[in-house]
Amino acid sequence: MNSENLMSESEYTTKKAVMYSFAGLADVLIFQFFTFLIFTFYFAVVRLDVIYITIAFIIWSVWNSINDPLLGALSDRTSSKWGRRKPYIIAGIYPLCIITILLWTPPIGSSQLIIFVYFLIIIILWELFYTMYALNQTAIFPEMFRDLEERTKANTFVQFFQIISLLIAFILPSFFIPTYNDPKYFTNYMYAGIAIAIISAICATIFIKFGLKERIEFSKDPETAPSFSKSLKYSLKNKAFLTFVVANFALWYTFAMLPTIVPLYGFHVLGIRDSLVLSLFLATTFISAAIFVFIWRIFVPKIGAKKAFLWALIIYIITLAPFMFIAKDIPVFFVFMAFFIVGIGIAGALVVRDVAIGAIIDEDELRTGTRREGGFYGINGFIIKLSNVAVFVSIALVFTGTGWGTYTPNPGTDIIFGLRALMFIFPAVVLGIGIIFILLFPITKEKYEQITQDAKKLHKQKKEKVVGS
Repeated sequence: MNSENLMSESEYTTKKAVMYSFAGLADVLIFQFFTFLIFTFYFAVVRLDVIYITIAFIIWSVWNSINDPLLGALSDRTSSKWGRRKPYIIAGIYPLCIITILLWTPPIGSSQLIIFVYFLIIIILWELFYTMYALNQTAIFPEMFRDLEERTKANTFVQFFQIISLLIAFILPSFFIPTYNDPKYFTNYMYAGIAIAIISAICATIFIKFGLKERIEFSKDPETAPSFSKSLKYSLKNKAFLTFVVANFALWYTFAMLPTIVPLYGFHVLGIRDSLVLSLFLATTFISAAIFVFIWRIFVPKIGAKKAFLWALIIYIITLAPFMFIAKDIPVFFVFMAFFIVGIGIAGALVVRDVAIGAIIDEDELRTGTRREGGFYGINGFIIKLSNVAVFVSIALVFTGTGWGTYTPNPGTDIIFGLRALMFIFPAVVLGIGIIFILLFPITKEKYEQITQDAKKLHKQKKEKVVGS
């Protein structure tokens, strides 16, 4: 194995956290650009029927049920001179950047069926290469940062960088696309895609060159990593993981719903025609999150991942409530405030989710003797994508139920209520389910600390064995 790609146990450094954070910047930038505009583009600009869009995403989710866990298990079992994760990271990111451009080039003017087929093929290809990159770059996080304190510190930088990428994903397209739901700006979406792809490729290259390191003590783990079927079985029998993924599903459902529905919610409920203003509303949420990340960083180590996760979900529900009531005649300041306070809950969720899954992976390693980040992140990745499908199914139910299956510029009052419900009622119900499951999460603060200590002892033994051989 190439030694320059390996690292031994070392102290946390800000440089290490920052260089790793460029990976998430590229990841979130591409993913949120996709989430933010893919529905509005194909529904309002291309005018693809909402049923076709939903069917495509259901098929996409079936593909994810195989793709994500399989790539995760395969990554865990890979042994190469470049390490377990690096080959997939490089093989994934650059094709992904190309496909990020092709997402916005359907054969406009063709039949609904042809556009549907193009849409389906391109999102499946997008998903394949996105998973290659995203799964493996996130799998390195709990390996590089070894305990609650390190992970909380590092995750502050990771989430800060990711919030920057969210701001870019939401604001940059508005410089290319004056109105998000106007068909005359069809080509402008491709220009925005080119800009996003270039920035993502640069950030990912910085990460690959300066931040991609795998620990020497885990270099022998591929030899004992379980098969795909066994990895799936182990993960699905893990109580901590099962409760976590349901709560994480709730978070990602809400994360996906907000940017997906805001372009239409802003246009039809708030009467905002300017895409830059709509983007700034979303940007306000994540500027707020960037501020509150540093506050959550203080509280997470003190109260533990479980309690922090619980409070993040509760606050998230409370701060979404104003979207059920704000309207066209409300002063813009209050609209910005509504978007700003949502950042409080989002910040907590962003900080705590990677901290929580790190403990799950450590506990599993103590049971099995092998780290299976790929297996866990593979299934977690599938759950995240499944939440996106749930978002589109929710939208389809509301739109078809109110007669808006095909986009028309002047919807009635039923649609207006439906858009409000998609911004608050649907997320609140799903987040409520998440709260129930996080209450069942078995890893308390005290148990997390014990797992960390036991894992460090195991890693020391692994390192001595590798060095001795």
